[in-house]
Amino acid sequence: MLKEMLKQLRSYYPPGTRVMLIRMNDPYTKLQPGTKGTVTGVDDIGTIHVNWDSGSYLGIAFGEDECRKIEG
Repeated sequence: MLKEMLKQLRSYYPPGTRVMLIRMNDPYTKLQPGTKGTVTGVDDIGTIHVNWDSGSYLGIAFGEDECRKIEG
């Protein structure tokens, strides 16, 4: 991941940001579209780590999965 892209991703999803899952390319996850959670951080490869309200801690893989920022 390019440094500038990573910087933008971290700026857009700082810790504490609320997100909603749009899609996850993982056949084994129990997370469903519409699940909400709180961002805990973005790692060096662009994975958005989320503490999901359902109790899961699965990350959003950049380019594979999709979430969107929500208010509240």
